[in-house]
Amino acid sequence: MAKKTRSQARLKRHLRVRKKISGTAEKPRLNVFRSLTDIYAQVVDDIAGKTIVSASSIDKELRKEMKGKAKSEQARIVGEAVAKRAKAQGINAVVFDRGGFRFSGRVKALADGAREEGLKF
Repeated sequence: MAKKTRSQARLKRHLRVRKKISGTAEKPRLNVFRSLTDIYAQVVDDIAGKTIVSASSIDKELRKEMKGKAKSEQARIVGEAVAKRAKAQGINAVVFDRGGFRFSGRVKALADGAREEGLKF
């Protein structure tokens, strides 16, 4: 039997969590994806199958703030940005989906940034 890669194990964890949590129009899902260099967050309504708002460390308007910052600080800025955009759309509460990643480091920094801007989860 072939050995699982780290990405396959993460996807398996993500699917296991996704069986239990789902985003609705009233309480959408805040999804996080972390690559080696960047971090992405999007607020998703799973019933309609639509992404409501998103933010990432490669956004044009956030790119200026990212210059020279550590990855965890960039994640915090992305969290604050996605929370501001969600609040502008009238979303105050979300379900947090860590995407199979451990809730520490950049994922936790993003969550803390979103909480600081008033997003509840």
